Amino acid sequence: MHDRWARLLEEYILESAQEMTREPEGILAHPYTVPSSPGSPYYSSALWDWDSWTISIALGQVEADTDQPGRFFEYERGSILNFIDHTGADGVMPIQLSPKGSLTHGDPGRAGGFAQNMHKPVLAQHAALLVQRRGDVDWVRPHLETIGRFVQRYLESHVHAETGLAYWQTDFAVGVDNDPSVYYRPEKSTAAIYLNSLLYRELLAYGYLLELAGDVPAANTARGQAQDLVDALNRFAWDERDGTFYSVDLGLRAIDPEDWLHRGAPRRWSSLPIRIDNWSSFLPLWAGFASQEQAERMVDRYRDERTFSANYGIRTLSRLEKMYDLRASNNPSNWLGPIWGISNYLVFRGLLKYGFADDAAELAEKTVRLFGRDLETNGSLHEYYHPDSGEPIVTHGFQNWNFLVMNMIAHLEGRRTVAEF
Repeated sequence: MHDRWARLLEEYILESAQEMTREPEGILAHPYTVPSSPGSPYYSSALWDWDSWTISIALGQVEADTDQPGRFFEYERGSILNFIDHTGADGVMPIQLSPKGSLTHGDPGRAGGFAQNMHKPVLAQHAALLVQRRGDVDWVRPHLETIGRFVQRYLESHVHAETGLAYWQTDFAVGVDNDPSVYYRPEKSTAAIYLNSLLYRELLAYGYLLELAGDVPAANTARGQAQDLVDALNRFAWDERDGTFYSVDLGLRAIDPEDWLHRGAPRRWSSLPIRIDNWSSFLPLWAGFASQEQAERMVDRYRDERTFSANYGIRTLSRLEKMYDLRASNNPSNWLGPIWGISNYLVFRGLLKYGFADDAAELAEKTVRLFGRDLETNGSLHEYYHPDSGEPIVTHGFQNWNFLVMNMIAHLEGRRTVAEF
């Protein structure tokens, strides 16, 4: 790791972290966090779902490195409370909130048949992260019922009955915007490994909160649901031939017993693997449900320079895929190969979890080099980057999960490292 870049990044992040905080405004009754500084054209005023969660991981490291515990707590807690305030009685939670309203692509609630995507399953994880950091569950206790309705809405309306896997309703606001296993595919047809990895951790986090609140039976129910999901993932998403987890195609035609063309040999499978090499396939390492044997096979794939391994981290799509494309785009942002800070970070955490310390350190060092060079050259960080040259592609002033490089630096230097639940 280049020490000059590490110190430059630390100085910049410590000075800039406060720029991601906002005071109550409009429909947002609580302080909250945003992904970028006030001057950014795209992300400077809205509260986003998984962004606010990852921002909290980074802000926790800022607090640890400056010995200022609780400095950002009201903004982090307020982000959660703003989402809870706008959660319906049916458990539908918005993906994004701005002072003037919410970004939607149709009615996500009961009137719309729950046929739209909602807040990614990271709300309980976000709350659990803050509870672990502060050792206090009392502020969450009054909101556990709402969190439970949110989790239950996923299980009731976003899980495929035949496989037990969670699926995206549409390709709107899925986080990894133009993931080709989801983007432009039919509605309700993709059980994304990304979504299911998040949901597994969400169920565990909800169980953790319930146990701390004294409801052990309900906690064990949530943990049992997490294990049910893992069983389904191993059955339908693990590919023994390729040695990886894939997203799953659910878009099969219903079986018609009166159809003479097929009834002599009706299909006996409920899904098909979507064999697209995407960085999300490594999220089972971060989530912690892969076996050690599975992890070893997956890491062999991670190290392959023909596909994922690049000078500055992990390509978000294998270079061998037909869809590989590094051109600039916003809304949707481009996840077809560029390097993102969040993908580097989550894969780094997964590698550590399974004992691949050298691989994790190398990925952290690549990230420090990427962001350090950008900051030194351009005076700011960006949203995503060219995997080979490290050149920024879009969004000058982007902060958000890029600040997780602080957590990586702390790990490389053997200091206390803040991590997610």
